[in-house]
Amino acid sequence: MKELDLLLGAWLDRGWPVADGIRRQAFEQLLDETDPQLAAWLIGGLRPADTVLAGLIDEIVRVRH
Repeated sequence: MKELDLLLGAWLDRGWPVADGIRRQAFEQLLDETDPQLAAWLIGGLRPADTVLAGLIDEIVRVRH
């Protein structure tokens, strides 16, 4: 999905260089998720149960604004 690529790429450009190990690991974990799940979290407003992933999702969504 193009929009997912844009969202994840924007965070990768801005967030990855300053991310700690926990955030980097969470980002890598996101890459293992399916596109429909990522879309639900990043575009659809749903939240993952994992608090670290939820925080990262918040960061990714903020980067696009």
